[in-house]
Amino acid sequence: MPSFLPRAAACLALAAAAALAIPTAAAAAPPTPPPPAAAAVKSDRITTPDGRTFITDQQGRALQLRGFNAAKYVHDRLTPAEVAAMADQGATFLRLVVQWQYFEPEQGEYDEAYFDYVESVLDAADREGVHVMLDMHQDVYGPVFGASGAPEWATRTDGLPFVDDPDNWFNNYFQPAVMRAFTHLYDDADLRAAQQQLWVEIADRFGGHDSLIGYDLFNEPFGEFAEGEDWVTASARMESTKISDMYERLIGAIRSVDDESWIFLEPTVLVGYGVPTQLRTFDDPKLGYAPHFYNTGVEEGGDWPGDDFVVNYEAAISAYPTANRMPLIVGEWGVPNSRTPGNAALVAAQVASMERFASGWAMWYWCRADGGGYCAMDASGNAAPGNEPAFGPYARAIAGMPGAEHFDAASGAYTLSYTAAGGPTDVWVPSSVYATSPKVTITGGKAHYDKKKQTLRITAKPGAAVSVTLGR
Repeated sequence: MPSFLPRAAACLALAAAAALAIPTAAAAAPPTPPPPAAAAVKSDRITTPDGRTFITDQQGRALQLRGFNAAKYVHDRLTPAEVAAMADQGATFLRLVVQWQYFEPEQGEYDEAYFDYVESVLDAADREGVHVMLDMHQDVYGPVFGASGAPEWATRTDGLPFVDDPDNWFNNYFQPAVMRAFTHLYDDADLRAAQQQLWVEIADRFGGHDSLIGYDLFNEPFGEFAEGEDWVTASARMESTKISDMYERLIGAIRSVDDESWIFLEPTVLVGYGVPTQLRTFDDPKLGYAPHFYNTGVEEGGDWPGDDFVVNYEAAISAYPTANRMPLIVGEWGVPNSRTPGNAALVAAQVASMERFASGWAMWYWCRADGGGYCAMDASGNAAPGNEPAFGPYARAIAGMPGAEHFDAASGAYTLSYTAAGGPTDVWVPSSVYATSPKVTITGGKAHYDKKKQTLRITAKPGAAVSVTLGR
């Protein structure tokens, strides 16, 4: 994803998906979620009766990860000061954009300076208490196509044509040369080996960091269409075969040196149309699901009309992670101009939706600007107008079984419910929302507000039904 320019969806792909891919995918029988039964509890996760899975901290508390994507470009690589600024904004999560082209610019020759840079970010996150997901990012495969991701030496096109579309960068995915490059990555033994070895090097170097929550194996995977395939058919085939095969290889590579970190899988971008993924199930105990949550019309520069986009997405997104007991963390979401009425409404609708189905999210993008674009903040470092719902209070760590949570940015009303276990529950209570002390109403427990730390700490007896309301 570019951070400042709108991402437009491909016209060819949109035509295929809009010709009603959703019914097609619905007939594809996604994994069946388990029935709502007694909640399952494991040492590294909590699964609620409605099927949501949360990663737990060392105290066994359910983590809610909220934060930002950052550092895609050379000019905005993160400094320790920027990581501290994220923490000051209440972020507990950083999806750090990293790229193969920088790790291994020449085949077999790793750039130690880039490894050191990533290490410096993780060191800062260790100090600030920010959880980091390393995102192996690509857009339109790599720099050979004017984009980012795989290095030039790992780009094979068989001489097929590439004609850049300067008005719609996402259309470049459908160029024959780009599609063929994905095929070679998936099929060529030496490229497979290089990709696997890179993940071994990354996991071996960074796996010991307290802040490292895990690895996002491949950003927005794509591939080559077969003759006559529409986007839905192609996406299902790619996910169930070549992309799943790649994930199987990379999971094995990482597990050869790191058994502790989470590994996150992404579907193709078709999930944004409300089409369930066809990724296979993998035999690994610590896998998460990290889809993206973008609206095509908004990315093309439009104002959200209030259609069924959020409803369709939410209905389709949870079957796969629920069936496989996977935490669902939305790896990217956001709008290119939150200042328009429709897009401000979309931000609010997406945050409310993610409160229901996700255990975390990372907004695109950590930057400051007054002129719009994907920057989450204005030039002063406050929430960009329209993005206020993403900067509200939230329960960072819940000691017990999560229930419901909601924040209304217009009124400042926040509600949280959960069933308590041992230990404290910590709620981020930003002074940007509550200039003075918030009005706290609680049943089932006791609350202590620390204005300096912008935190509400709740304690309750195990088994208690806790309900908290904050207001201005």
